Amino acid sequence: MRELDDKLVDKAIKTIQMLAVDAVEKAKAGHPGAPMGLAQIAFEIWMSELRFDPKDPAWPDRDRFVLSCGHASMLLYALLHLSGYDLPMAELERFRQWGSKTPGHPEVHLTPGVETTTGPLGQGIANAIGMAAALKMRAARFPDLVSARVFGLASDGDMMEGVSHEACSLAGHLGLENLVFFYDDNRITIDGPTSLAFSEDVGARFEAYGWYVQRIDGHDRGQIQAALKKAVAEPKRPSLIVARTHIAHGAPNKQDSASAHGEPLGEKEVALTKKNIGWPLEPTFIVPDEVRALFAARAEEGAKLRGQWLDKWKAMKASGGEVLALWERLFDKPVPENIFAELCAAVPTKDDATRGLSGTVQQRVAELVPGLVGGSADLTPSNKSNIKGSPAISRESFEGRNFHFGVREHGMGSICNGVALTGGFIPYGATFLVFSDYMRPAIRLAALSELQVIYIFTHDSVYLGEDGPTHQPVEHLWALRAIMNLDVVRPADGLECAAAWAHALSRKHGPTAFALTRQTVPALPRAEDFDREVMLRGAYVLDDARGMPDAVVIASGSEVHVALDAKHKLGPAGQGVRIVSAPCWQEFERQDEAYRNSVLPRGTPRAVIELGITQPWRGVVGDDGLVIGIDRFGASAPWQAIQKELHLTPEAIAEKLDDWLRA
Repeated sequence: MRELDDKLVDKAIKTIQMLAVDAVEKAKAGHPGAPMGLAQIAFEIWMSELRFDPKDPAWPDRDRFVLSCGHASMLLYALLHLSGYDLPMAELERFRQWGSKTPGHPEVHLTPGVETTTGPLGQGIANAIGMAAALKMRAARFPDLVSARVFGLASDGDMMEGVSHEACSLAGHLGLENLVFFYDDNRITIDGPTSLAFSEDVGARFEAYGWYVQRIDGHDRGQIQAALKKAVAEPKRPSLIVARTHIAHGAPNKQDSASAHGEPLGEKEVALTKKNIGWPLEPTFIVPDEVRALFAARAEEGAKLRGQWLDKWKAMKASGGEVLALWERLFDKPVPENIFAELCAAVPTKDDATRGLSGTVQQRVAELVPGLVGGSADLTPSNKSNIKGSPAISRESFEGRNFHFGVREHGMGSICNGVALTGGFIPYGATFLVFSDYMRPAIRLAALSELQVIYIFTHDSVYLGEDGPTHQPVEHLWALRAIMNLDVVRPADGLECAAAWAHALSRKHGPTAFALTRQTVPALPRAEDFDREVMLRGAYVLDDARGMPDAVVIASGSEVHVALDAKHKLGPAGQGVRIVSAPCWQEFERQDEAYRNSVLPRGTPRAVIELGITQPWRGVVGDDGLVIGIDRFGASAPWQAIQKELHLTPEAIAEKLDDWLRA
């Protein structure tokens, strides 16, 4: 990058600031303070270090820029517009409006150049750590094709949220030297000064994590540039640059004020600010020609870098061999078309807990899908989630496929999102189902961002037993089902575990959660002519009535074989009962009406058996239906005792079904 004239730099920074101010003012909503305070830092990142090409926002070896403080979205939109991304001025003028590409917080896949959906504080920096780890894993596989780094901006709120503590601790442990973040230390929150609730030394905390920490004046260009150079050159540690800044920098009456955080400056203050910095009051949304030319020149530099990278990629492609084959398997066709048949062939014949059956199937997935990577939140032996034959990643080596996340469920979920956003890998994270609560914000963002992430949740009911109600999920299945674009799969046996994995691998635009048992379940009996493909439709007839059914009993997971046992105990009355296994209710609801009606005939009484809260199922069974579940917390006892005391044995359920059928 050539040396820039100070006056041109000053004009460019003011352009970024005032685009943000004008957009917020026109929308009458938004956060002008942070973009004004961070404009100089962001400008230096984009001008001196960030490698990007607006003509190819998905260039695999681009540097990533993460705005963790997503409320400062107009800062990012201004940079994207000026740099030449497909974000015209009309979109900046429609900030926060229906159907625009400039929503209140940045959304990946909606706005070109946005690398991750940010706004819930702490998530962005945790995503960035996942990106940095994934890039190092990619570099270990393709050393000649990967040099990308991750840069970002984080706020006081990011540093307060617990997820950042979890993820940043792991980043230091892994020595992610390809990660550089600025901390916007403006000492202002919505309530007022950060001193109201926050007095720790953030830099010292990050030094303890193992980060390289620098402290600068965030409005001093020389200090920003020098700190960036040192951070990029750091060979062994992620970098945090603590930048003392002023929120709403340049606003005569709003600088360093809490009101500048989340409110428009107001017409009078906008006029005073523009006068103060020497900016025209009218027209609004000004971009001087020389500033536009400056950013265009920077974009051309990025295009040249991409061209050089493409030459390397083409040379690799021409040479063929194992490296090209791996690249194509990761980026082009990561999942074989016959994946379900392959996984069914890998299912063990023995009875086992579905966590064990899933773990066995997962090994075959790992053989067929080299992009599968992930780990557990310190529960690997319990989750059965380790990829055998592959080492765990560490600061010494990133060639492996296993993560040790430590006891960091929240951080694990967000890091998995970052890995998925990087491309080439399909990440999974594993823990007990009850601890999905710790991951919920990241799961929701994965669903919103349409990310292919897999969650392996084991110990899926009160039948985990002696650990007691603190560890026994009851409301969690439906709490997860309530998240749009998240599919929850609760398999009943080995073949349904194979279907669960095939389903998750086929979902390119959304996450999938498995709910797996701790206790052993039997392989379900199926007719010789049973069509296994029907399991992929979310719910299917497992055991039919003689003739048209008098009633349909729906069950999931470990309750399916109990439903079968209960039917047989009904004697002649059971002959009119159809048993439906429903491993994935969301997928079933996506099926065509004809199929849904073939499984659940209209007008036929319905019952549901599932070890969880009953209320959401009442919309499925209707007023005259029956739901057998658990509307209380569990207990500490062997699972067989819990089953008996809660009247959930096959005998007890048969009695409830009989009473219902006779009513």
